[in-house]
Amino acid sequence: MPQALYRKYRPKKLDEVLGQETNTEILKNAAKTGRLGQAYIFYGSRGSGKTTTARILAKLLNCEKRREDPAFAKLGEPCNKCRSCQEIDSQNSFDVIEIDAASNRGIDEIRNLKESIQTSPAGGGSKVYIIDEAHMLTGAAFNALLKTLEEPPKHAVIVLATTEFEKLPPTITSRAQRFVFKKLPKTVIMEKLTAVAKAEQIQIDEAAVELIAAAAEGSFRDAESLLDQVASFGKKITLADVERITGRTGLKKVSDFAAIALAKDLPGAIEALTAMNDEGGSPVQFAKDLIHYLRKVLSLKLNPTLEKAFEKELTKDEIATAQKLAASAEPAFLVQLIKSLIRAYSEMRYSPFAAVPLEIALTENLKEK
Repeated sequence: MPQALYRKYRPKKLDEVLGQETNTEILKNAAKTGRLGQAYIFYGSRGSGKTTTARILAKLLNCEKRREDPAFAKLGEPCNKCRSCQEIDSQNSFDVIEIDAASNRGIDEIRNLKESIQTSPAGGGSKVYIIDEAHMLTGAAFNALLKTLEEPPKHAVIVLATTEFEKLPPTITSRAQRFVFKKLPKTVIMEKLTAVAKAEQIQIDEAAVELIAAAAEGSFRDAESLLDQVASFGKKITLADVERITGRTGLKKVSDFAAIALAKDLPGAIEALTAMNDEGGSPVQFAKDLIHYLRKVLSLKLNPTLEKAFEKELTKDEIATAQKLAASAEPAFLVQLIKSLIRAYSEMRYSPFAAVPLEIALTENLKEK
């Protein structure tokens, strides 16, 4: 069975973990100097590399070449060739135990961890426990984990990975090194997707890559899974293909619609909405995308220097288009339109007639020519 793209192209070294440069630099320097800790909390949005980085950390602690070759150890990376590294990559290592706290959240599971953590690692390196979705553990389970997290055996390392850091008790967070994993910029995801598509000989339009990256909302895993899905078309993938699968509209169509709205062309706006509905697009998602886009246009209108702040979210051509719209826009009208769209979006999410609040908001703000 073919391997999923997100697994096939999962980073195997710290240098390959994109978008988390601060975290990887700290871990790499700690590995170089032999100062890796015993308790970590990796938190942040889904698909940002938390579990992947935890596995790389496990390889750093167990890599046979790092133990045998001091010069190689100073590179701060695993070799990915020794038995330990390969076993961890294939998830067959007895020394790396991954626990899904969403389905193993009780005190009994943590008691089992406390018992098994005392045994020495099979490979002679370190025993690494990766607890995914750690915020799902019960209060009793957290209490049982406290002492072990504070004073684990010398051969043991515990990594808690979570998307909801605020749900972890302070008694837990104070006992571990904390690393925040940020959402990945759209431009970074686009670069990775383009490289993966080239390696897999997948023909795909740049606009389609942009929409996949936008739909992933900062998650490499989601982006690669979506690319895997659209690759099943077996032909050159177009923007229309991705729009049909995701129910989202490409940024080019959003910016074109924004231009119509800022020109106060009500018939043109209604016509564009009708065409989007006929194509199967989601009016709720479109309203959300339009609000985010108009916010950027307003920001550029009020402060043109914010162009640099959007470089990771928009391509150069997309920024140029937004700047043109900003130059011709009236700030007061933009603010009023965004307010109306936000109100419409709130109503659309619960309305059986999703497009109607959006059409009313446009009718209230746009004047026919």
